[in-house]
Amino acid sequence: MPSFYSFSIFLLKMLFKLLTRPRAIGRENMPAQGPVLIVANHMSNVDPPLMGIFIDRKVKYMAKEELFRRRFIFFGLMLRSYGAFPIHKSRTDLDALRKANQALVDGHLLMVFPEGKRSKTGQLEPALPGPALIASRAGAPILPVGITGTERVSRDIWFLRRPRLTVRFGKPFYLPPVTGKLTKEELAKRSDCIMRQIKELLPPAYHGVYSGEGVAVKCRAELTAPSAKR
Repeated sequence: MPSFYSFSIFLLKMLFKLLTRPRAIGRENMPAQGPVLIVANHMSNVDPPLMGIFIDRKVKYMAKEELFRRRFIFFGLMLRSYGAFPIHKSRTDLDALRKANQALVDGHLLMVFPEGKRSKTGQLEPALPGPALIASRAGAPILPVGITGTERVSRDIWFLRRPRLTVRFGKPFYLPPVTGKLTKEELAKRSDCIMRQIKELLPPAYHGVYSGEGVAVKCRAELTAPSAKR
C-alpha cells in the first residue's frame, strides 16, 4: 500500500477519533483478497473516508464528475490519488462502467453508492442501475454496508458534540448468474436486491423507500452463498 495512502488514512483516523466516535461492526466480513464490490447508503461527504479508515485494503471508488472539474482541480487530483474516477450521473457513462469492471477484474475493492447521491433525509432512496450492472457483468461478490450517524456530523460538530458514527459490514453475497439479456426490469430487480441487503444493516428509521418486505424474501432466496465457486 503506497506510503501517501497509508499516511493519509492514519491522519483520517486521528481526525475522526478527535471529532467523532467512530465504530465498525462486522469487519471480519471483508474478504482479505480478491475483487469485492462494496455498496453502502450515502448521507454525507464523510461517508467514503469513514469507511476507508475501517478497511485494511486500498479501495477504488466512483465519484461524481463535478468533483473533477477545473474549479476543483486540487481536490480532483487528490481523489485520483486515492484511486477514484469520475462518473457522469446524467447519462450512461460507458467509460466509467468499463473502469469499474476492470477494477474488479484486476482483483480490487470497488466502492459505490447505489443511490448515486446523498440522501437529504437520511433515508434510503431508489438505487440507480449502475451498481447492479457492474456486479452482474463482473460476477464479483457484493459487500453491503450500512452507515448511521453521518447525517448529524455537521450539526453536532458545530455544537461541539462528538456524534456516534457506525459502519456495519454485512456478509458478502452474489447476484444470481446472468441468463440471457439484462433487461431494465431485471436490473431494477437486482438493484432492489442490493438495496434490501443494505436495508437489513440499518435501523427502521433509515429504510425509506425500502420499508416493508417488497421482493426481499424472493431476493434472498436467489442469492448464492459467498463461499460458492463462480
